[in-house]
Amino acid sequence: MLEAVPATKLGDMFRAHIQMILDKNIDGLLGQYAEDAVLISSFEKVPKIFKGHTELREHFKGILGINDLKDIVGFWGELDNVEGKFAGGLSALMITEGIEMADGKGGTAKMRFSDSWVLRDGKIIIHFAGMVQYPDGSLS
Repeated sequence: MLEAVPATKLGDMFRAHIQMILDKNIDGLLGQYAEDAVLISSFEKVPKIFKGHTELREHFKGILGINDLKDIVGFWGELDNVEGKFAGGLSALMITEGIEMADGKGGTAKMRFSDSWVLRDGKIIIHFAGMVQYPDGSLS
């Protein structure tokens, strides 16, 4: 379940992103990223940097175990290039999310995420995937 996502071009892209995660559609996810994209993740409490589709594919394999996802967006901020104001067709998205999902042990894991995207011509070129609060309650 995905809540509080606006009906905008970037909102539609984010909804599709989450659905592809749930569908375990790595090729679809990669289609949202530029070939030279960089993803910086704090999911493992240490920075991990993934560059290009080959490394992004490895990162996405790590999220294939997500089941029973509930994603509630707490903050949504976007700058879309609908008026052509940004050089190079740039757009940006920043969100915070309350996440609940099956923990694989019969319970529920609860976390807080922060995702930020920089897009060029509709493709993600930089993705900051930040864990703000881990399932154990600790903060990043």
